Amino acid sequence: MATRWGICSAGKISHDFTVALKTLPPGDHQVVAVAARKLEDAQEFARKHSISQAYGSYEELARNPDIDVVYVGVIHPYHLKACLLFTNAKKNVLCEKPLAMNTKEVKEILDSAKRNDVFLMEAVWTRFFPVSVEIRRLLAQGELGEVKMVRSEFGVPIMHVPRSVQKELGGGALLDLGIYCLQVIFMVYNGEKPESIQATGVCLDTGVDETVTVTLKFSKNRMAVLTCSSGVQLPNEVIIAGTKGTIKVPGPMWCPTSLVVNGKETQYPLPEPYLPLNFTNSTGMRYEAEEVRQCLLKGLKESAVMSHADSVLLAEVEDEIRRRIGVVYSQDCL
Repeated sequence: MATRWGICSAGKISHDFTVALKTLPPGDHQVVAVAARKLEDAQEFARKHSISQAYGSYEELARNPDIDVVYVGVIHPYHLKACLLFTNAKKNVLCEKPLAMNTKEVKEILDSAKRNDVFLMEAVWTRFFPVSVEIRRLLAQGELGEVKMVRSEFGVPIMHVPRSVQKELGGGALLDLGIYCLQVIFMVYNGEKPESIQATGVCLDTGVDETVTVTLKFSKNRMAVLTCSSGVQLPNEVIIAGTKGTIKVPGPMWCPTSLVVNGKETQYPLPEPYLPLNFTNSTGMRYEAEEVRQCLLKGLKESAVMSHADSVLLAEVEDEIRRRIGVVYSQDCL
């Protein structure tokens, strides 16, 4: 039986996610409803994607009994409210990253999911790409020996995009881009909390970060360095260096389609979209969607690949980085 999806928000990322779902077998994944703040937007989205039901409020979506899981595609300052709405309605949830604005909000969402006995996952889609699966396999088999250094970077000039620079929209390079750099570091180091965090950054007049560089030290003298920027284009690569070899993830590291292991490159092509996409390689969201389906079929409440503990660790480290560079959101003051 197909996993029946409800889509919360008719924005750009929701469009791409819905297109990605169509690359999977229709007997496995089906979009049954979409909701937006304006009914006309939901209806237009439904027409474009051949969805049978469209709602002008998220509450109506939460009340639909025919939905197995809701994809939350609103911008992150609204994740807390949306996730609580759906978890309290006993709906399983896949929520876009970052899961929330800070650790306090993340824990509130996870507590609600646990209390309501529903599945919840932060949509860190990169973790489910075939490239990431292969990296985990290589590391587990000890192909690199002992990993001593991870370097990751993500920089794109997006300061013309309001949600990247406005504080009330959750702007800032760290939560939008740096989260990808952090998650790959934590994936390589098996969800270990760093022993020390050093960060420096450049902030905009709006009070959000434009460029941030972070140095993390882990146990056994293992290191990681990340740079994220919404002001300039970076190579957007990941380097994982061990005592026996090196893995390189060429750009775009957040949605990778190739992997270089000790100089040898392998390609992992993505399926073609049936409609134009808003973002790079978005059909790769199919992998996180399939992970959700497999977890639901097994009766799981979280994914082992992107666990609740992973989401808490990301939020805690992001909070500490923001504290060091002086970025404070209104949500931090509640």
